[in-house]
Amino acid sequence: MDLQQIKNFLALADELHFWNTSAKQNITQSALSRQIKSLEDELDVQLFERTKRSVKLTPAGEFLKTKWAGIVDEFNFIHQFAKKIELGETGSIRIAHPDSISFSTLPQLILDISIRYPELKIEMIQLAYEDEQEFLTKYKIDLKFSRDINRLDNISTMKVQTDHLALVLPQEHAFKELADITAKSLQTQKFIMPRSNSSSSYSQLTRQVFEHYGISPESFYTSDFGSTIISLITRQFGISIMPYSYANQGYQGIRFIELPFESNLFVHWRTDDHSPILKNILRMVEGLA
Repeated sequence: MDLQQIKNFLALADELHFWNTSAKQNITQSALSRQIKSLEDELDVQLFERTKRSVKLTPAGEFLKTKWAGIVDEFNFIHQFAKKIELGETGSIRIAHPDSISFSTLPQLILDISIRYPELKIEMIQLAYEDEQEFLTKYKIDLKFSRDINRLDNISTMKVQTDHLALVLPQEHAFKELADITAKSLQTQKFIMPRSNSSSSYSQLTRQVFEHYGISPESFYTSDFGSTIISLITRQFGISIMPYSYANQGYQGIRFIELPFESNLFVHWRTDDHSPILKNILRMVEGLA
């Protein structure tokens, strides 16, 4: 007994006509008859009552029709689900991302994924800088967006976008345009910045800005999360240097002055991860560039 025999039995149980069933199942009538007879012999159960004029199910046949129909439906569902997994159309993916793309790149990517792969579950995570590499290498996340350059051999990288840095300040701040920003005027400002990390290429970039203006400002408040920094800026605790993409988030009470410094956005993933889901997502990320 095999699955095809059961499917042919169910088809005949619906049609109750050998010629019609054989045509629909794309087999000869004699082959169908042999399959049904073989099934009955194997089960030692008569499934159909046959006469020259009619075919009808026996009580045992009725019982098996009810039970086997559910089993075949479940088998078909499992097969289809397995196929979707193979194609990367269902399952889950965990994405770490910086706050700066929460209102720009990330929503567009999620929209694209939801349209193309509506059955895919997406977990979005924000991490402190020092946790990002560990989470990726230890399989706690599947890919991460970051403004830091990857330096690990077992991690692959793709550049997604280039953004400018901006000076972020309260709405009523005295700085109105780029020309207002000088070494002298910056030196007296209170800065709210991410925690300094010598291994972070983004931290190195912000230090380049300070070096460009010849200043060494003190950060009175530090946070690794942009939304926290912006919240403090709106309450006039200080100013900050952040990716200009934060301007897309529609914050009230702050302004952005674009600086002549660029910050790249990268996506990183494990080189040995050959997941079909990851492959599909990376293809969509590439389309954002």
